[in-house]
Amino acid sequence: MMVKKPTASTKLTDQLRQAIDESGMTRYRISQETGISESTLSKFYLGQRGLSMEALNALGECLQLTIHLGRKPEQKGK
Repeated sequence: MMVKKPTASTKLTDQLRQAIDESGMTRYRISQETGISESTLSKFYLGQRGLSMEALNALGECLQLTIHLGRKPEQKGK
């Protein structure tokens, strides 16, 4: 499976949805491992709701994700 490298303009939520897709795990399994309800996870995946920081931490641990902090390059003229 080819993994897309996120671009600086990719939203964090989109990167998380991509990580869910690329994990090979079902949303049911992610729900079981994280304690996030299937309903909440599905609504997040479909862009209908956000997740709490606690849920984001659990999702990150489940998917073995790390966050690399950095700033977007400044746009000229702003």
